[in-house]
Amino acid sequence: MALDLRLLSSFLAVVEEGHFGRAAARLFLSPPAVTQHIRRLESQVGARLLDRSGSPVVPTAAGVRFAGHARALLDAANAALDDLADVAQETDGGRPLRVGIMGHGSAELTPAAINAYRRARPEVRVEIRQLDFTEHVTALVEDRVDVAFVRPSPKDERLVADVLTTEQRIVVVHERSPLADARTSGIEVADLTELPLFRVPGHTPHSFTDYLYFGDRAQRRSSEYAVTPQEVLTGVVTGRSAGSGLRSFARYYAWPGAVFIPVLDAPWESSYLAVRAGDDNPEVRIFRALAVALAKDMGPGINAL
Repeated sequence: MALDLRLLSSFLAVVEEGHFGRAAARLFLSPPAVTQHIRRLESQVGARLLDRSGSPVVPTAAGVRFAGHARALLDAANAALDDLADVAQETDGGRPLRVGIMGHGSAELTPAAINAYRRARPEVRVEIRQLDFTEHVTALVEDRVDVAFVRPSPKDERLVADVLTTEQRIVVVHERSPLADARTSGIEVADLTELPLFRVPGHTPHSFTDYLYFGDRAQRRSSEYAVTPQEVLTGVVTGRSAGSGLRSFARYYAWPGAVFIPVLDAPWESSYLAVRAGDDNPEVRIFRALAVALAKDMGPGINAL
């Protein structure tokens, strides 16, 4: 029996996210596509792999056992691709375009830009790489990605960045937080004094911590550390910490028990497409031009979604 690696990726995403919608957003697929992948996989292996009766979705006993095999298969496939990368560059005339994405990137503009590039340059392989909160500078300067959807703007002369979206700031808290009642009316930065925002590692760029903590006006810190949106939400729904982000965060990470509150007097913040300054890779220039053009075409409406 030959297993489609896409089915394994969808299965592991649902296992790790505990939710079909969040898994779909992470993979830049539609929820029905992920559901179909799981059904095909369960049909192939002849066992029910996920218990869909509650929230979060959890693996069955067979699913827990199969998850280990799925990770091993994907790891082996990725290792094989890495091992052959140099040979592939010699034989197919070029390297893949490596796209880094922090969190959900620039909301709906992220998959739109990637799909536009794939249509324009079908002969170029695109690799998607998830970035954590510490990597919006290092992933580019260390040549691990070629373009990166990040926030806020990288403060590094080795990089240049284009504004793609501009959105209202929000905080995310547990539904039993004293601030939860303000989900529709909103709050002000002064109300964040006692909010236990999650911590980030010490090597996180200052520009990101300044963004995260509203210029250090939100001064209280949780004991919880996080470097991905999933870790932020885990701290929130377990009542151990709170998070901050852009308004679109609520559309992509609507976890049960999490409440998203607009911060009315905080300056709106932007998401960016960052690249290395002076990069002469024509594929980078094409991708950048497409993303910027789409941002102009989609206009302010994307920020009001």
